[in-house]
Amino acid sequence: MPEHKHPDQIRRALVETERRLATLLQNIPGMAYRCLNDEQWTMEFLSQGCLSLTGYAPDDLIDNRVACYADLIVEEDRARVWDTVQAAVSRRQTFQIEYRIRARSGDVKWVWEQGVGIHDSHGALLALEGIIHDITERRGAEVERENMEQQMRAAQRMEAVGRLAGGVAHDFNNVLTVIQSYAGFLRSELRDGDPMRDDLDVIVDAAERAARLTAQLLAFSRKQVQQLAVADLNQVVGEVDKMLRRLIGEDIDLVANLRPDLWHVKVDLTQVEQILMNLAVNARDAMPDGGKLTIETANVELDAAYGAAKNAQIPPGDYVMLAVTDTGIGMDAATRAEIFEPFFTTKPLGKGTGLGLSTVYGIVKQSGGYIWVYSEPGAGSSFKIYLPRIEGEPLSMKIRRANAIDPRGDETILIVEDEDAVRRAVARVLTGLGYDVLEAADGREALAICEQRRGDIHVMVTDIVMPQLNGRELADRAAACQPDMRVLYMSGYTDSAIVHHGRLEAGMAFLQKPFTPDVLARKVRQMLDAG
Repeated sequence: MPEHKHPDQIRRALVETERRLATLLQNIPGMAYRCLNDEQWTMEFLSQGCLSLTGYAPDDLIDNRVACYADLIVEEDRARVWDTVQAAVSRRQTFQIEYRIRARSGDVKWVWEQGVGIHDSHGALLALEGIIHDITERRGAEVERENMEQQMRAAQRMEAVGRLAGGVAHDFNNVLTVIQSYAGFLRSELRDGDPMRDDLDVIVDAAERAARLTAQLLAFSRKQVQQLAVADLNQVVGEVDKMLRRLIGEDIDLVANLRPDLWHVKVDLTQVEQILMNLAVNARDAMPDGGKLTIETANVELDAAYGAAKNAQIPPGDYVMLAVTDTGIGMDAATRAEIFEPFFTTKPLGKGTGLGLSTVYGIVKQSGGYIWVYSEPGAGSSFKIYLPRIEGEPLSMKIRRANAIDPRGDETILIVEDEDAVRRAVARVLTGLGYDVLEAADGREALAICEQRRGDIHVMVTDIVMPQLNGRELADRAAACQPDMRVLYMSGYTDSAIVHHGRLEAGMAFLQKPFTPDVLARKVRQMLDAG
């Protein structure tokens, strides 16, 4: 016979069960709930975990007295939560879902919810019961890991393209140097009005486009050689002002808001000009019906919170900001996520290479800076670049622009180049300007000329990448017999003996292939006149 319990025993057992259940609910991680199936989905029960999760006490949300839990769900997630719960409940299954809520403090939290529908004997849904956990920290770690993985994949892509670009740059730039040089020779021999000049102009333009494409490939992969100088970005903006106005057209208003006491930065001046031109072209294309383009400079101090907000490792400190803002069509989130990717373009096929903004990104990163874009559809775009502040006096742009010099001379120049066509082209340029030109096909032949030469060799123009004896080794050994000889290095290859981490060693004179006869002539004359 089963033993019958006394009513007092039953009451005590029931109280103990309730006590255990209450203890369990108060100590369980997260917030346990029971939500009634009425028009408002009213909360009937909430555990004490409600306070730490939402910032509201349980009584605040029960019967929707102060707030309704459903309204705490971030609006963009509500439809997804509703559809997931309804689908699971209709199949009598447990549901699990992650979504965001906005706590009483205004903070957005990620939560994980698991629940089940409670039905009566007829199958009607009475309520939902479940538990909700705060997973903000875990979700943040996952996002950070995903960001790191994306950055690593991007770095791997850039490294792969960089190796490809660097591998072909040497030979390709030698070819372009020959094309540009001999096209220049032919054009100089034709009279104005000669129809052949138009054909040569097409050849020169094509060679220049190919040269820019190679430079862009090297720039976004951070393989471009940088010739750094202390600079005032206000001066750079002033120098390219007229060029930018011609570039963007008369229907776009160009405004410069430049801080007068701007700090200085250390950059490659030519690359900064390239940044401004690329961003101006991008802005022009975003304003087909005209608009306003604003270039702004400012001194800013970035703290640790700025880097944390950007999920980026940005050292706190002083920076110079260069911002380019347009009033164009703007970009949605999907486009913003892709704009710095190489070969990504929103332009029609054949209208863009997709290298403009990736080139900007590569230059900024190689310069030790950071770039962000702020844009919304219909609200324009703003690109903000932050470059580290540096002490020192900036290079005068007027001195740098001293192009009106007479390039002719009678000094002795030694040309060392293993590519016959390139060597002949360089020799022809300098011989035509009156220089006494010596030629060597490799480093050993050049060293022998230096040792046997009784007079001075004023400048040696040498390729860096050569078999047996590279340009740097040649210069070091030749210094013993020609101590006053200046050296102008030239190369179309970035991983060379005088370049470390993409930056030119201090005191080194460098000429990036491909180059035109005018650029070569000015560079040699500037070296000779340097004293």
